Amino acid sequence: MSDRPPQDLRLIAFDADDLETVSALVQDASVRVGDMAWLPEQRRFGLFLARFDWETGRKIRSRAALHFDRVRDVRQHGVPQTTPDTVLNLLAVSFEPADAPSGFVRLDFSGGAAIRLDVECLEAALRDLGPRWTPRFRPGHRT
Repeated sequence: MSDRPPQDLRLIAFDADDLETVSALVQDASVRVGDMAWLPEQRRFGLFLARFDWETGRKIRSRAALHFDRVRDVRQHGVPQTTPDTVLNLLAVSFEPADAPSGFVRLDFSGGAAIRLDVECLEAALRDLGPRWTPRFRPGHRT
C-alpha cells in the first residue's frame, strides 16, 4: 500500500474482458435506486455509485459514475423503483454476447435484484468523480 493519494479512475470498456475489469472495480459499490437512470432518447443507462477502492487496498470509498451507451432496452428484476432512497449493493457487471456485436449487460445486486441492458454493442465508461471518504466498514462476503 502506497502513501500517495489514490488517482481518479477513468476506464472504458468495449469488450467482455474490459467489462470484467470494470466489474472488479465496482464490486460492493453502494447504489441508490434514485441514482440510476435510463435515457432512451440518448440510448444511455447510467448510475452514480459509492465505489470501494479495491485497487489500492485502502479502506476508502469514492463517488463514481458508470454509464453504458447504445442501449436499446432495459429490464429489471427486484429493483424497488417506488423507493428511490433504497440502497443496493452492486455485486457484478457482466456481458452476455448475442448476434455480434450486440448482447446483454447484466448488473447483479445483493438480494437478487438485477438490471439487464440490451445493447447494440458494448460501450461503457467508469469515472471517479470524488469525493473520497473512509467508510465505517469494509465490505465482506460470506463464504
